[in-house]
Amino acid sequence: MKIENIKVCAFDAYGTCFDINSAAQKLSDEIGQNWLSFSSTWRTVQLEYTWLRSLMKKYVDFWKITEDSLDFAMRTHKIDIKFKNQLLDLYKKLNAYPELSNCLKYLREKKIKTCILSNGSPALLNELVNHAKVKNLFDDILSVDEIKVYKPNPKVYEMVIKKYKCAPSEVYFMSSNTWDVVGGGVYGFQTCWVDRFGKEFDRLNYQPNKIIKDLSELSKLF
Repeated sequence: MKIENIKVCAFDAYGTCFDINSAAQKLSDEIGQNWLSFSSTWRTVQLEYTWLRSLMKKYVDFWKITEDSLDFAMRTHKIDIKFKNQLLDLYKKLNAYPELSNCLKYLREKKIKTCILSNGSPALLNELVNHAKVKNLFDDILSVDEIKVYKPNPKVYEMVIKKYKCAPSEVYFMSSNTWDVVGGGVYGFQTCWVDRFGKEFDRLNYQPNKIIKDLSELSKLF
């Protein structure tokens, strides 16, 4: 069944449009065979710091959190500090998932607005989309830096409503992060979990409207 009455498709960035493990993977020879475990620690702590800083009302931008969580992960996994700057540079140029460009072109043909809604800082997000050559395929890039609080605070999802002057039910929100899907869904968005790796969905009394394996499946929905 096709989805109707959607004005905006909002995309999470990290893990949804861009491969969060690609920075560490590109240095896997130097980091060693446990590079994926190291990358997972980096990402997990990065998210934990966003939540903790939001709860404490001690906001710093996402780049500072990314550096701090990298420091933690490198110490935990005993990675030589000499690789820090290389990893940070690579994080600014994460690989876009291969289907992203065609997905955005398809939605544009359908006259559906598209935006990124991300924890990432504006400069970091702009560098990502420019490197992936998809900036012109997004109508807008919305960063939490504007409101100084991280997902899943409802104020983040409200940014889309204010930008496009639409109802929450007219937004289709996609994320690979289950807690983010829940946040958007509780706010009132129609939600889609991009489950690339066959994970388990969080037990937070909410289930997504749709589950897909990657963004190429959106062409079947609209």
